[in-house]
Amino acid sequence: MVRKFQKSDLELVMEIWLSGNEDAHPFISKEYWKSNFESVQEQLLEAEVYVFEADEVIKGFIGMQGNYIAGIFVKREFRRAGIGRQLLNYVKAGHSDLTLHVYQKNKAAVEFYRREGFCIISEEIESDTKEVNETMSWRQA
Repeated sequence: MVRKFQKSDLELVMEIWLSGNEDAHPFISKEYWKSNFESVQEQLLEAEVYVFEADEVIKGFIGMQGNYIAGIFVKREFRRAGIGRQLLNYVKAGHSDLTLHVYQKNKAAVEFYRREGFCIISEEIESDTKEVNETMSWRQA
C-alpha cells in the first residue's frame, strides 16, 4: 500500500535513503552520503513523500518536489519486487509530466526509468561528486 509519509516514519525512511545511496552509488564515497544526511532529513520533512508499506513494514519511498522526483528508494531485501514501479505509478497518476536526475553510472536506475517511459534530455557533471548526472523526463501519453 502506498500512503503519505508521517513524521514517525522519518528514522526508517532515512535508513533506507542512506543504505540505498551507498548500494546504488559505489562510485561515490560513503562519507558523501553521511555528510548530507542531516540536510536531506530536513528537506524530507518539507517534501511530498509517499511510503510503500506492507505487513506494517515500510519497504520503500518516493520523494517529490512538484513534478520533480527527488528519489525512489527501496529497502535492500525488497528490491526487484515491483515496489519502485508501484511508487512511480502512484505519482504518475497525479502528474502529466515528471523529471528526475540519475547518475549515469547507476545503470540499473537508468534502465529502470527507461523501461518506465523516461528519456534522457540532458546531462551535466555534478560539482560535488564530479559524476555525470543525467536529467530524465516522462510525459503522460
